[in-house]
Amino acid sequence: MPKMQPWYNARKAAQVSAFFAAKQGGTIPVLKLTKLLYLADRKNLQKYDFPITWDNLVSMDHGPVNSITYDCINGMRAANEDWEEFITDRAAYSVGITKPINVDQLDQLSDAEVETLEETWAEFGHMTKWQIRDWTHANCPEWEDPNGSSYPIPFNRLLKFLGKQDANELEADLLAERTLKAAFA
Repeated sequence: MPKMQPWYNARKAAQVSAFFAAKQGGTIPVLKLTKLLYLADRKNLQKYDFPITWDNLVSMDHGPVNSITYDCINGMRAANEDWEEFITDRAAYSVGITKPINVDQLDQLSDAEVETLEETWAEFGHMTKWQIRDWTHANCPEWEDPNGSSYPIPFNRLLKFLGKQDANELEADLLAERTLKAAFA
C-alpha cells in the first residue's frame, strides 16, 4: 500500500468526509463524497487561494477527484487511526461516520473552511451522486475525460479556470506550502 504524502493531513480529510457524511444522514455514496470533497477544495481555492485538503487532484472517468483521499476511502492507503476515528470502511458503494459528530469536534478545520463546507453542501448536497457527477463534467472545465485512466489536474490549470490571473504564481506558492508542510511533518 502506498504511504501517505508527508504534506497530506489524513485527519483533516477524514473530518471533511465526516462533515459531508453527517450532512447526508450518516452514510454517503462514495461517488457523491468524492465530488463534494473536490468541489469544497475548488470553492476554497476560489475564495482564499488555497485548498482545504491539499490533496492531489486528478481527472478520472466520473469527474475530478481528490486522489489520496479517494485511496483512503477505498482502503488503498496504509491504515490511519485519524481516518478510522471518523470514517467507516467502505461498504459496497458508501462510507459513513463512525459516531455522531458536531462541528466543534472538527479540530483540523478553520471557521472559514467550515463555512466553505457549508456553502458546498448548500449548493450540491441535494443532488444525487449521478447529478453531482454530471454537474462536475459540465461545469469543471479543468476536468478532462481520461478514457479509463487518470490525469493530474495541476493547481495552475484549476486556478486559471477559476479566473485567477496569477495562476502560475499561486501554484508556486501552493507547492512551496506543501514543501513546508512536508518539512514539518
